[in-house]
Amino acid sequence: MIDLNSITRKQNAIVELIDKALTAKNKKTAPRNYLGASLLGEECLRKLQFHFFHVPPDEGKGFDGRILRIFERGNDSERRMIANLRLAGFDLRTTGKNGRQFEFSLLDGKIKGHSDGVLVAGPQMMQYPALWENKCLGSKYWKQLEKERLKKFSPVYYGQVQIYMAYFDLADIPALFTAVNADTEEIYTELVPFDAETAQKVSDNAVTVIKACEAGEILPRLTDDPTFFKCRWCDWHDRCFAL
Repeated sequence: MIDLNSITRKQNAIVELIDKALTAKNKKTAPRNYLGASLLGEECLRKLQFHFFHVPPDEGKGFDGRILRIFERGNDSERRMIANLRLAGFDLRTTGKNGRQFEFSLLDGKIKGHSDGVLVAGPQMMQYPALWENKCLGSKYWKQLEKERLKKFSPVYYGQVQIYMAYFDLADIPALFTAVNADTEEIYTELVPFDAETAQKVSDNAVTVIKACEAGEILPRLTDDPTFFKCRWCDWHDRCFAL
């Protein structure tokens, strides 16, 4: 008789090996010595400080093997989206003349941003040059994005697009934001106009966070209610409310 319990244990052991290998590989990656501009739309500035200082997440939170595989899925989706856009006739540049990803730097390199790409030419339905940013989302969030559109769906993603448009000098032309449904491969597209107010707010957040970090000051948390849903799901919930 086949021992189904034994088979299940072996299958679980294989997954554990994969997750351990991914986690070990991730730990060998040198931590960033800057705060990524893609995070600056975050509402809680204390959370940005935790990112900047590489504060370890609470026990049981952080990047386990499953989360790292989701990141890999996002990278794979971006590569395919690049190929698809080029196949459709868009002249999409993902690196500069130096062969590196487009980058801007602020505050002596303490803030850096890297764009997915720039559309420099293509079908007449768009104007050029235009910033391009892409995400890969599960069906639940993809449908929410489709219903709400970017600004309401994710202030973080929206802020990322705005600060990139500002600092890559691409504010005159709406950015192309695309999102791939990881479950159905549906593609969401949105032309996002420049929003100077949001770009300024995101830039101000960067200055506030870095100045506080340099001064050794802890910025206020988003709320003093530990049951607030945005705090409850934060990777630093316990550490934050212990301060």
